[in-house]
Amino acid sequence: MKIAVINETSAGDKNKDIIAALDVFDHKIFNVGMKKTGGDPELTYIDTGFLGALLLNTKRVDFVIGGCGTGQGFLNSVMQYPGVFCGHILSPVDAWLFIQINGGNCISLALNQGYGWAGDVNLKFIFEKLFSVDPGSGYPEHRKTSQQESREILNNISQKVHFPFEVIVEKMDSNIIEKVLKFPGVWDLLGVERIENDLLRETLIRRHKE
Repeated sequence: MKIAVINETSAGDKNKDIIAALDVFDHKIFNVGMKKTGGDPELTYIDTGFLGALLLNTKRVDFVIGGCGTGQGFLNSVMQYPGVFCGHILSPVDAWLFIQINGGNCISLALNQGYGWAGDVNLKFIFEKLFSVDPGSGYPEHRKTSQQESREILNNISQKVHFPFEVIVEKMDSNIIEKVLKFPGVWDLLGVERIENDLLRETLIRRHKE
C-alpha cells in the first residue's frame, strides 16, 4: 500500500512519531507534510486537507494519514473533496472498526490534544489495528453486506455532490495552490506528466506555473 503522511504545522513535531510507528509495516511511505512545528514553508490543516485529497484523487497514494491538534480540523478540511472517506481516530478500537465498517482511505489523528505520556505507543497500536483487517470486511459479520452497500452508496453520493477534481484545482485559492504544489516533494510525488486525466494534468501544470 502507498501511504502519504501529511502533518500540518501545529503537529509537525509528531511527524517523527508517526513515521517510527509505521516503520514495522511493509508499506511504501511518502512523508510529504510538515516535519516540525512551524517553519517556512508552513502548511495549515486547510492546506493538508487539499493535499491529501489531491494525492488520493490523482491515485498517487492509496491511503492518507493526517491530523492536527485535535484531529477535527484536518477531518473537516479533507472531507470537503470527492473520493475521500476519513475517520477521526483516537484509539486502536476506532481504527479497527473504521477500516472494517467504513472502508475508508484516510484517517485524522489528534496529535496535540490528549497526546501525552505513551502517545507514540498509542500510535503504534492504532496502526497495528488499522492494518490488521481488510477494508470494508464488515463488523459484526451479519452486518457485512449492509455496510458494503452503504459504502458504495456513500461513494456515489460523493461523486454526485462534488465538482470534478480538475474543476476544484481550477477554482482553488491561489495561496493554497502555491503552498501545496510548491511544497518540497509534492510536485515530484504527483508526477503530473503521468496523470491520465488530461484536463486535470493540464490544469495542474498551468496552476503550478502561476
